[in-house]
Amino acid sequence: MRASMSRVLVIAAGLLVFAGTAIAEDMKIAVVDLDQAINATEQGKKAREELQGKQKQAEGQLKPMYEKGKALAEEIQSKRFVLSEDALRKKQLDLAEIQSDLRAKGAELEGQFKVDYERLVGPLRDKLLGIITDFGKEQGYTLILERTAPGVIYTKEALDITDEVVQRFNKKG
Repeated sequence: MRASMSRVLVIAAGLLVFAGTAIAEDMKIAVVDLDQAINATEQGKKAREELQGKQKQAEGQLKPMYEKGKALAEEIQSKRFVLSEDALRKKQLDLAEIQSDLRAKGAELEGQFKVDYERLVGPLRDKLLGIITDFGKEQGYTLILERTAPGVIYTKEALDITDEVVQRFNKKG
C-alpha cells in the first residue's frame, strides 16, 4: 500500500515537472488498455483459448482429489460416533493427506499456469508496447499512459487509442 502510494506521488511529481517543461509545446496525451488490447487481438484470443483449455485440464486433475476428500469428510462426519478412535484417527489422517496433496497440486498447477501465461502473453505484450511506441511517435503523442496504471483515475474516452493499437497489431500479425 505504501509502495503504491509513493509510486503515485512519484508519477504525479514527474507529470508536474514534465507539464511545466512542456507547457510551451502542445501536449498530446493518450491512454491504452493493454489487457483489453491483448484480449482483442487475434493472437490474444488464441492465447486465451489455450489458457482456458489448460485451466480446464488443471480443474480436471484437481476434481477427483477434491471429490475423494469431500466423500471422506462426509464419511467421517456421518460415522464419527460409530467408528473406533483408531479408525476415526486414521480417516482424519487420510483426509489431512488428501487436503495437503490437493493444496500442493493446486499450487503446482497455479505455478504452471503463470509460466504458460507469460509464455503466451509476454511476447504479445512486448509486441504491443513496440506498436504503441511507434504509434505514439508517428502521431506526435507527448505521453501515452496505461489505463490501469497507478495514478490514472479518469480519462476521456477520446484519449483511448486501444482500438487503433489492436488494428495495427492485427495488420502486422
